[in-house]
Amino acid sequence: MPWLKQFSAKLLINYNAVYIRSILHRKFTFFQPYHLHINIKIVKHFRRISLLISGSLFFSLSMAQVKPGSLGRVGNSADIITTTTAGAALIGGGGNVPGAFKWMIAKSGGGDAVVLTASGNDGYNKDIYALGGVNSVETLNITSRELADNDTVAMTVRNAEMLFIAGGDQSRYMNNWRSTKLNAAINYLMNEKKVPVGGTSAGCAILTGLYYSGENGSAVSDSSMLNPYNNRITLYNNDFLHAPFLQQVISDQHYLARKREGRHVSFLARIIKDFNLYAKGIAPDERTAVCIDENGIATVIGESKAYFIITDKSKTPEICEPGKPLKWKRKEKALQVYEIQATAAGSGSFSVADFDMHKASGGKWYWWWVNEGRLFKKEMK
Repeated sequence: MPWLKQFSAKLLINYNAVYIRSILHRKFTFFQPYHLHINIKIVKHFRRISLLISGSLFFSLSMAQVKPGSLGRVGNSADIITTTTAGAALIGGGGNVPGAFKWMIAKSGGGDAVVLTASGNDGYNKDIYALGGVNSVETLNITSRELADNDTVAMTVRNAEMLFIAGGDQSRYMNNWRSTKLNAAINYLMNEKKVPVGGTSAGCAILTGLYYSGENGSAVSDSSMLNPYNNRITLYNNDFLHAPFLQQVISDQHYLARKREGRHVSFLARIIKDFNLYAKGIAPDERTAVCIDENGIATVIGESKAYFIITDKSKTPEICEPGKPLKWKRKEKALQVYEIQATAAGSGSFSVADFDMHKASGGKWYWWWVNEGRLFKKEMK
């Protein structure tokens, strides 16, 4: 590393120059043997300091090269291998859901957790590790396709027994991670190694096979229902992550807090029209998680509510066209929606494996429909 050698040499020269000037100012003379002996000792001492600093810098730089993208690791520095159980935690943002982290930790077998972000924040390291039960937690800040295609990054993810994707901007994740070695590593964890994988807000958005990217700005319910083809609605079909049971699902987050029910219904209408798919919807509100086990059975953990939306091939939208208000009425029974109130320990049960309404428990059924760009709801009797 030539630049490091040059830096060390300059550092040494500067130290020697400073101390020689200091000696001269004190009116030491090089003709006095005693003073000369002291001067030589000072110079040798600071030569050792400069070499130590250079070595420390080299070690730090080498470590950074070994761990690209890492914001740090807490816990045991040695990886361990544990027995894991698959699962997915879809979290609605707005704050942590400790119960969901504990659910994932239990499925990790106490192994190593990795957090993915693009925001430069390592706060989840301490948040997850403080709950106990994990060997370590490491955050990787993956902000470019170059980093997402790095072999060390991909191997760090593949070695994890638990993976969590932080919030932020899902379009950054899509643009920087899709079709990379990191993308392949995440899919490997979910489908082959079978470890718990979770995400919050933007991290939740990309976990479903069908997803909204937000690349043109955040879509809102009113404008989405008034024109389901407005340029902020950007949808993608199974070209990124492939979580079990979620290929035909699109999620939404911050659901009640940001009144996103209408835009979510607009997404579902567009998917029917554009992809000819009768997708399903999953939507946790803030500080709420939908935790789906290895058999596709979901429970709801946290503080607010989560929603499961079922479309019907016999009930297509009456009007879903550019520039026109959405109409999806079907005698006021367009969509079947199941609502579950979360608890800290987890409540309700819903089969995400098949969206069979007869297997649901612990919640309430509603009819939802849209007429002239407005959403309506009615509890089933």
